[in-house]
Amino acid sequence: MNLELNLIKDKRIFLEFIKKEIVLIIAITLAIGTSLISLPKFEYIDFKVIILLFNLMIVVAGFKELQLLDSIATSLLKRCTSFKAITYTLVFLTFFSAMIVTNDVALITFVPLTLIIAKKVNVNPLKLIVFQTLAANLGSALTPMGNPQNLFIYSYFNVNIMEFFKITFPLVLLSVVFLGAITMNEKKEKLYFQVENIKIENNRDIIIYSVLFFITILSVFHLIDYRITFIITIIAIMIFNKRLFKKVDYSLLITFVAFFIFIGNISSMSLIKNFMVNILSSEKSTFISSIISSQFISNVPATMLISVFTPYYKELLLGVNIGGLGTIIASLASVISYKLYINEYPKDGADYIKKFTIYNVLGLVIIGLIIYFFI
Repeated sequence: MNLELNLIKDKRIFLEFIKKEIVLIIAITLAIGTSLISLPKFEYIDFKVIILLFNLMIVVAGFKELQLLDSIATSLLKRCTSFKAITYTLVFLTFFSAMIVTNDVALITFVPLTLIIAKKVNVNPLKLIVFQTLAANLGSALTPMGNPQNLFIYSYFNVNIMEFFKITFPLVLLSVVFLGAITMNEKKEKLYFQVENIKIENNRDIIIYSVLFFITILSVFHLIDYRITFIITIIAIMIFNKRLFKKVDYSLLITFVAFFIFIGNISSMSLIKNFMVNILSSEKSTFISSIISSQFISNVPATMLISVFTPYYKELLLGVNIGGLGTIIASLASVISYKLYINEYPKDGADYIKKFTIYNVLGLVIIGLIIYFFI
């Protein structure tokens, strides 16, 4: 009997792992499969991207542990007296924070806060969380550290930072208008609720993580060698907070390594290389292919795949960020919101997908068409 229960438990754990790490499993499978056809090379792995991602993850994990973003959010929400004010605050707080701490972290931080407030005021937060997800994906498009695909493109194509912002700023400006338009019809009715104060008493750690974050950003902007930043970060975390090493998303880092190997392998296959180069032969085709492929394989793998076969990084950058809208898997950050929501409202999964798809497709079509005709 105990053996059967253990087997059932192990099976459940295994299935949960597959659900959670499906992209990692696909990446490893593709890397191993193509390595049987084409001999992989160590040089395929871009360690600069891996190290920059690691640095950002571990420092942001430090801020998250201190509840710095939560503290900012609660202080702002105390001033809100209507559901419309709450909506604007949470949506644009998610939008702007995603530019700095990544779309994933912004959602992991602010969606739970939304769920708590929604229960206090007896409101279903489905639509608000959909708006927050849109905000995180669109806001993260501005900066190289906003999301993994931006960091990859910025590093892989060695884009000048001013040129990078010149490409992404119009998209983010359009996003502000779009988010403002879809949130403007929210109710103005008065609400009364209380949020607990979050006091940050560990000033030492705030200073340490702020310094580490600053030098990490300098390394992203090529002002400090990323290897020096990596060494400083490792030493500082080992001295002050070893727990943070456990909070790094190593599965994402391994996914990147696997995709680097897979893409390196297929790029050495002349038949596939010629086919992909022909498909991505123009700016417009790169832009459209980036959006479409993101819908099916997610925008990070799409970025890594297309980058090898096209020189049009501007169109790729715009395409994969706009392509983060659409399906629930177009940006894996969207899955985070969905899981957090259905944990609290398990019967509303279908309604969430329906509303999510409506607003995401609307954003994809409107923003995508405007960018298409002006790039």
